[in-house]
Amino acid sequence: MHSIQIKTGSREAMIDITARLEELLRNQGTATGLMTVYTPHTTTGLTINEGADPDVCRDILAHLRTMIPHQADFCHAEGNSDAHIKATLFGSSVQVIVHERRLMLGTWQRIFLGEFDGPRSRTVWVKILG
Repeated sequence: MHSIQIKTGSREAMIDITARLEELLRNQGTATGLMTVYTPHTTTGLTINEGADPDVCRDILAHLRTMIPHQADFCHAEGNSDAHIKATLFGSSVQVIVHERRLMLGTWQRIFLGEFDGPRSRTVWVKILG
């Protein structure tokens, strides 16, 4: 298992971690298999989406804020219930097929860590099965 450390710079962000995952794959040398990427934090999530146009990430975050505002009628005492809900919508893991030593992502697809309660230091765990 591998671990990636990510420092987030704002309360909410979508951080493209694809290059770091591709580097792990190159270093491991697995030709064919499956990569599982997992975040052990309850206020972050993982998703695969378009990475060519930064407005896509901006739009996702803007509409998540509209649907689930930071301040609402929440009971959770830490004041970050919105972050927990957003992380639940994203999910805590993604899986990608590995073929011919590369991640089988679509032309515009990238893998993002969604930060919803930053800035913080985050960990992402990665398992590559050959």
